[in-house]
Formats: sequence, C-alpha cells, structure tokens
Amino acid sequence: MLAVFEKSVAKGPEGLKSPQSENSTSVMKDGFLVKHFASVYQGSVTIDLGPQGSMAYTTNKQSPLLPRLFAVVDDIFCLFQGHIENIAVLKQQYGLNKTANEVSIVIEAYRTLRDRGPYPADQVVRDILGKFSFILYDSASKSTFVAADADVSVPFFWGSDSEDHIVFSDDAEIVKKGCGTSFAPFPKGCFFTTSGGLRSFEHPMNELKAMPRVDSSGQVCGATFKVDADAKKEAGIPRVGSTADWSSQY
Repeated sequence: MLAVFEKSVAKGPEGLKSPQSENSTSVMKDGFLVKHFASVYQGSVTIDLGPQGSMAYTTNKQSPLLPRLFAVVDDIFCLFQGHIENIAVLKQQYGLNKTANEVSIVIEAYRTLRDRGPYPADQVVRDILGKFSFILYDSASKSTFVAADADVSVPFFWGSDSEDHIVFSDDAEIVKKGCGTSFAPFPKGCFFTTSGGLRSFEHPMNELKAMPRVDSSGQVCGATFKVDADAKKEAGIPRVGSTADWSSQY
C-alpha cells in the first residue's frame, strides 16, 4: 500500500529528512511515485485525493494472515493491513454491526475521535490489539491519521521527499524511490496526525527524540525516533463546550 500527501496536509518531522539525501525527486510531480507503484504492482488501485495527494494498494501477493483492506466512508479514506485480535470488543465499543471489518473499525474510531469522542488519540490506538498498520485521510478536514502496532509487526515505512511531501508504504523500496535516504521504518508504538505530528501512544506524555539511522552500508538514512524519558509534554488543553471543534486537537 502507498499514500503520498502534500506537505500542507502532512509534513514529517525534521529528523526524518537526511542532510545527505541524494534524492531530488518530487513524489507528487506528474503522479511520479503512484505511477511507479502501479508499474511495480500490476492491477493496483489508485485513489486520487486531488492536490492533497494520492493513495494506492493491491491485493496481489498479500499475506493471508496480514491482508490489505480499503474503504471510504463519508469522505474518509482508509488503507489497512493486518488483523485486529480484539475485533469483537471494538465493534461493541464503537456500536458497529457484526459484518464490520478492521478498516471499518479504524474509520469509526477516527470519527469518534474527530467528533469529540470520550477517548484521547493515544488511547484509541492503544486499544487496537493485533498486527496492523493503517493510513487514514479525512478529505473534509484535510487531515491524516496514521499508526502501526507497538511491535511494527507489519512492514511499514515512511519518508520525506525533496519538497517535504510525506510518503507512507509497506514497501521500503517504493519509499526509497521517492525519498532517497530520507526514509526509515515507521517508529514502534507511535502514531502520526496532521495536527499533532508524530507521537507515542505507549508513552503519550513523553517527547520523541530523533536519532540518525545508519543502514547496513554505513549510510545515514532518515532517523529512528525514540521516547525521551527526560522530556515531558505540556498538559493538553481541557475539553470545554459541547460545540467546540476538536478535529484539530486529536
């Protein structure tokens, strides 16, 4: 699966961009990276999100234990790979019917979060048990919500191109094609949103620290993000007023 987002929608942290990057490619110019994905994965499906970006996926050669799913509900687009172990509990929690699958749960969890639900974003992700990664885009608010399980059991990578557009994919070579050395595995125990950037759902009160990542050839490629045990986040804004728009606060 692949998602490419314009930098105003989703901009990666500074540490992700390698100062020694040899890449000068714009992943969005003429649909460069999506077209490359389609050439690598015959029969793939591409979703055009307009100037904000694109998504693409294929069900070919997927693991039966970690299938890829796609759904769109009320202008919310979501790609999901993997499986959720506590799916029955989450269906009940979000009031979904028995036929709902993993991607439906993620969309409903996001909608609950966006529309001032009772759970903070870190708890929403922490409550999902299993092996998974997902990429969600809300075209109404032009917002992203991206996460992987605590062990990154499903291959999942991200990167930043020459124009600071962000790329997410389960294929490292696809990300590298668009981002050069400014790419890395998605951090364990973390989630990413347009409004809040990269955060840890295991340690939500701690800041994240970027550490240069060196590949097997000794080249610096992006960064590994670790929880900084000594740096605490400021307390969040208390929720007041039922009419408040909390879509930018998750």
